[in-house]
Amino acid sequence: MPADPAEGRTAHPLLVGGGRMGEAIRAFDWSKTSLGPMSAWPLALLNTLRTVLATRQPICLWWGPELLQFHNDAYLPMLAGRPADALGAPFRKFWADVWGDVEGFVDEALAGRGTWIEDLPLQMVRDGEARPTFWTFSYSPLHDDDGTVAGLINIVTETTTTVRQRAALEAEAERRMVALASLKEAEKRQRVLQRELTHRMKNTLAMVQSVVTQSLRHATGIKEGATLASQRIHALAKAQDMLTDTNWEVADIGNVVEAAVSPHRDHPHRFTIDGPEHDLTAQQALGLSLALHELGTNAAKYGALSTDGGVVDLRWSVSGEGALSFRWSEGGGPPVVAAPERQGFGTRLTTRVVPFYFDGHAAIEYRPDGVVYSLTGGPRVAEPNRSGALAP
Repeated sequence: MPADPAEGRTAHPLLVGGGRMGEAIRAFDWSKTSLGPMSAWPLALLNTLRTVLATRQPICLWWGPELLQFHNDAYLPMLAGRPADALGAPFRKFWADVWGDVEGFVDEALAGRGTWIEDLPLQMVRDGEARPTFWTFSYSPLHDDDGTVAGLINIVTETTTTVRQRAALEAEAERRMVALASLKEAEKRQRVLQRELTHRMKNTLAMVQSVVTQSLRHATGIKEGATLASQRIHALAKAQDMLTDTNWEVADIGNVVEAAVSPHRDHPHRFTIDGPEHDLTAQQALGLSLALHELGTNAAKYGALSTDGGVVDLRWSVSGEGALSFRWSEGGGPPVVAAPERQGFGTRLTTRVVPFYFDGHAAIEYRPDGVVYSLTGGPRVAEPNRSGALAP
C-alpha cells in the first residue's frame, strides 16, 4: 500500500479521489480511534465511503460502536458555524445539541429500519448560538462485511430557507385572502349602503314634502307658510347632521334633545334635561326633532319660553325591555287658560305622527301651570320600512 510520508499513515488503494474530504479522510490518524487504521477497515465501509465521496448530494455517515462521522464535500455547508473537528467525531458528542431530537431515528436505523423525515425543526448551535433550522433527511442502516448493522448513512438537505420562504408565502397568501375577503365585504356593505341611502333619501324627501305641504296648508298666508316650512326643515337638517356622524344608523336621544332646544337656551337654567343614553332610529330621531321644534316654537310664542322666568323640564326613562317614556313639561310661563280650539299641523305632528315612529302613544295636556307633552314608545327595533311622509 502507498505510504503518506508526511503523515506516516497508510491509505487504502480503494479510497482514492473524493475531493477535499477524500484527502482529509486519508490524512486522518484513524489508528487513535475505535475504528483503527484504514488498512483494517471492512470493505463495506471502504466501498460506501468511495460512493459517498463521489456523490454531489450532501451525505454523511456514522460507523462503528461510537458512530464516528464521515462526510463528503457537498455536506460541508451543513457544518457552517460549527466546530471544525466533525470528521472522526462521535455522533452523540459532536451533535449533542440535536441528539435528543434525532436519537429515535438513529435507533430505528441501527435496528435495520430506514427512516424519512421532512422539514424536521432542530435548534442547532451555529456560531455559538442556538438557531432554528429545518432538515429533510433519511437515516438508513449500513451493514458490515458479515451483514450486521455497523452504522447508518444520512442523505440530507437543509430546508431552513425553503421553510421560511414557504411560511412567508403562506402568510402573504393568508394576508391577501383576508384582504380579498375584506374587500368583498366592503363591496357588499357599499351595495347595502347605496340601497339604504336611496331608501333614506326617499323617506327624507317625503318628510320634507309633507312638512312643506302641511305648513302651507295650515298657514294664514304664503309668507307664514314659507317661514314655518323653513324652520321645520332646519330642525330636520340638524337631526340629519347627527345621523350623518353615525352613518345614518342611530342617534342618541340626549343629542337629539340638546340640538333641538339649543336655539331657545337663552340662559343656563332655561332647560332641565335628564335621561339615560338611548339610541333612536333615524326616523325616530327626525320625528322627535320635529316634535321638539313644534313644542319649542309654541312655548316661545305662548308658553314658558315667552317669559324670563319660564322653564322647561325634559326627562325620559327606558325600561329593561327598551321601552321609552319621554316627557316635556313647562312651568313659570303665562297661565294656560284652555286648550286651543283649533288643532294645527304641529299638534297633529306631535300627537299622531311622531308616536307612529315609536310604535307608541303621545298626548298634550294644557295644565294651568304649563303644557305637558308625553310620549311612550315600544322597545327599539330595526328601522321600520315606512314611508317618510308625515302621515301614518
